[in-house]
Amino acid sequence: MTDSDDIRDWLILLRTPGLGARKLREGLAVRGGARALLAWLGRHGDALGAEGRAWLEHPDETALAADMAWLEGDGHRLLRCLDEDFPPQLEAMPDPPAALFVKGDAGLLLRPQVAIVGVRQAQPPALANAARFAAELATGGLLVTSGLADGVDGAAHAAALDAGQPTVAVIGTGPDRVYPRKHHALARRIAESGVIVSEYPPGTHAQVYHFPERNRIIAGLSLGVLVIEAGVKSGSLITARQAGEQGREVFALPGSIHNPLAQGCHALIGDGARLVQRPDEILAVLAPAAMELGAELRARLERAPAKASQGRRAGVDWREDEEYRRLLDAMGYDPAPLDALVGTTGLSPGALSSMLLMLELEGEVASLPGNRYQRVV
Repeated sequence: MTDSDDIRDWLILLRTPGLGARKLREGLAVRGGARALLAWLGRHGDALGAEGRAWLEHPDETALAADMAWLEGDGHRLLRCLDEDFPPQLEAMPDPPAALFVKGDAGLLLRPQVAIVGVRQAQPPALANAARFAAELATGGLLVTSGLADGVDGAAHAAALDAGQPTVAVIGTGPDRVYPRKHHALARRIAESGVIVSEYPPGTHAQVYHFPERNRIIAGLSLGVLVIEAGVKSGSLITARQAGEQGREVFALPGSIHNPLAQGCHALIGDGARLVQRPDEILAVLAPAAMELGAELRARLERAPAKASQGRRAGVDWREDEEYRRLLDAMGYDPAPLDALVGTTGLSPGALSSMLLMLELEGEVASLPGNRYQRVV
């Protein structure tokens, strides 16, 4: 079975009504793979209800063809929970996604991240704070993650990019759509030098219930969540609560007692969130967790060689591995796009992402804007 066949099987499962991420993950664990799970569901479709059974009997080929066509685009990928470079921090969530549609550099999702969230109707001081904290946290070594929403989210993404750093956008639509529409240019900038991820297949429109689901992924990817400005009913408080439930740090900026959009932050502080006034306070708190994540990723990559390198012996130094030498030779010393390295090495994007991360942790490779990598002289 080719990887294309496996991806098609995944797409069928991801679109199956009544299945969902939790059941899909459980089914994969029991059956051992997408093809085996599809075969089992074909015999036991009643467990999904009439709509799910009808889909499995007659999948929408037009929708599946559109999914496959989107995945053929540059920098587009279906990152599956069984892939070696699926973000390990997501596995600590109570309800992790089964797969993510990725546009941009999937390897960034493995890096230490801090989420910056807040209200869409943010006031000018809050937007300025979002920009300041995002720029300083990004240049301080943390990837800024947010939801591409209006207000605080957009200000945080833009400030990280303006500081010359990538940023992560977790969206509540399909990966081929931008919501709100005013952020089309911002989304293009993020995809060029950062990464956009979605749990929803191409063509999916924004739905109210998508955004709390998206928020759990923002919290899951991040070592901590900073709430800039939030009312008592703000969706940002959902992200903060989910972060706390997942054992992540929660930070909140205080505001005027007369500002209704500060009440959510004050409530968080009252519940135990860290009151912060400067970006370096967040960096100091998250630095040990960032180092721990880096060590965990290094050990994980050493224990579990990339899929394309299954012939390697676990524990073998990468310097002795033929595929690592081939990758470094293919890179030369000029910036090389990930897509170009796929073509020159014959390795899959997932394998390359894992290998490049290992080389970056070893100080041999540097990541550059635009999903590019360069050897360190």
